[in-house]
Amino acid sequence: MLSASATVTVRATLPVVGGAIGEIASIFYRRLFAAHPELERDLFNRGNQASGTQQQALAGSIAAFATVLLEHPDTRPDVMLGRIANKHVSLGIRAEHYPIVREHLFGAIVEVLGEAVTPEVAAAWDEVYWLMANALISIEDRLYRESGVPAGEVWRENRVVTRRSETPQVVTFGVRPADGSALPAVRPGQYVSVQVELPDGARQIRQYSLSGRSDGELRFTVRRDGEVSGFLHDHVEVGGELRVSLPSGDVHLDEQSDSPVLLVSAGIGCTPMIGILDHLVATGSQRQVISVHADRSPADHAFRGDLAELTAKLPDAAAHVWYERPEGDWPADRTGLIDLGTLELPASATAYLCGPLPFLRAARGQLLAAGLPAAAIHYEVFGPDLWLAGA
Repeated sequence: MLSASATVTVRATLPVVGGAIGEIASIFYRRLFAAHPELERDLFNRGNQASGTQQQALAGSIAAFATVLLEHPDTRPDVMLGRIANKHVSLGIRAEHYPIVREHLFGAIVEVLGEAVTPEVAAAWDEVYWLMANALISIEDRLYRESGVPAGEVWRENRVVTRRSETPQVVTFGVRPADGSALPAVRPGQYVSVQVELPDGARQIRQYSLSGRSDGELRFTVRRDGEVSGFLHDHVEVGGELRVSLPSGDVHLDEQSDSPVLLVSAGIGCTPMIGILDHLVATGSQRQVISVHADRSPADHAFRGDLAELTAKLPDAAAHVWYERPEGDWPADRTGLIDLGTLELPASATAYLCGPLPFLRAARGQLLAAGLPAAAIHYEVFGPDLWLAGA
């Protein structure tokens, strides 16, 4: 909770800071990478930096957190904090990183706002920063302890034991710990971080959803999209080694519930859904399962055969697929964009969504219109979460 004096100052300055937060975020990263070039090279996603999405996510999360402190002082945005903390843990972020971020963030604030940053303004926004930072540090510490590792020690050398092409643009890699140790614990729906050394020497990291855990291997699926994914497609074969993090992610199947499961995905967003289906089959689940997927065409649909096979193995499951460009004899009512309003959905279902942000917004709206409560709808978005941060 903000102090009384800080609340007054943050309320008065939030429009100014919020209006400039995008510029502040851009300057923050410029200052941070000038002082610590190794962070840009080996930790931050330079593709997201180039596109500006990381800056938007940071700016949106800070503004959203400050807004919650003012409007709901007795609560905190745990969903947003949990999403950020899980991403941080998958990268090995530690508590000692936060003072570094604070230094360059406040340097950027002063650079943008100049004399408007009085000692009172600086102190008030310092409270905002440390309330958010300490909340994240606490959540991350818990996640590390639950994984049974010291803070930041999430990386393991893995050997590629299988490689399977799902479509011309999608490949699934199966990996095992190179030292012969047991596979890590996985919650269905989670992701791993993968770090590769690129030709220019940068050790870039990307997150990939897990598409299964069986036969003594952990499987993650990669669509060719960007420098790291392209490197994995072109250079990593069976027998190679990869640096892979322990599984992370706050959107995963609730295994303590027996409520119906609704899986809604688009494009490569089918990856965690296949992982969830694989787990439900492996554990002999009796839950009702409804899978809904949208894709450009059958040729683009990764795991098309797996979806049918896994659905058939469950006692109460159905799969519904929409294609924008179907092939052959395909129903007209399943052509084009997905329409969840045409399906009979159990009111007690728990929904898991994954796909591009516009799809997620549309699907969530359709589910709310169908009567599903907001608390029962969970989503995973590609890249920085611009939705949850309010950007």
